[in-house]
Amino acid sequence: MPDLYVFPGGRCDPTDYRLEFSGDLHPAVLQALKTTERRRPLSVGRARALALAAVRELHEEAGVSIGTALSRPNAPLPFLPDLTNLRYMARAITPPGQPRRFDTRFFAVFADEAEIDPSEILESRELQDLQWIDVKDCSSLRIPEITAIILAEMRTGLEADPLLPHERRVPFYFTRHRRFVRTLL
Repeated sequence: MPDLYVFPGGRCDPTDYRLEFSGDLHPAVLQALKTTERRRPLSVGRARALALAAVRELHEEAGVSIGTALSRPNAPLPFLPDLTNLRYMARAITPPGQPRRFDTRFFAVFADEAEIDPSEILESRELQDLQWIDVKDCSSLRIPEITAIILAEMRTGLEADPLLPHERRVPFYFTRHRRFVRTLL
């Protein structure tokens, strides 16, 4: 999305199913990820792979590692992902009729819990003008509508409980009969 501020992200790759990790998802996050609007829930493996893909993409696009550094030369990542502190913030599906459609899960983590130093985030090979922003003040940025919605969800969640508990209900956005719908998973 040229000239817009977006979250780092990408798709779940086959290798994400096989990535080693040091800490697993909180049981409530895993359960929420497994929940779908369909009758059959996602498998534990698929749910975990979505979270691992998010952590991998964050590293690839922004150079941020959530986990313990590794020194194995042929490891798929230079760190062992730790999913323990990930919060599942929302799910959104692009409306029908768009040139590209996405079924996206949004995650959040507190920088101090993940031992991330925002001052070390300087540049990226994949993104331009990479920067940390205050979730409470992003009104001056050009962002897609869904990004604004997810940031508003995060602000609301933080106001309700500054710890942003893992057990919170997860909003799901989609279009049904040409109407934008928000439901909870």
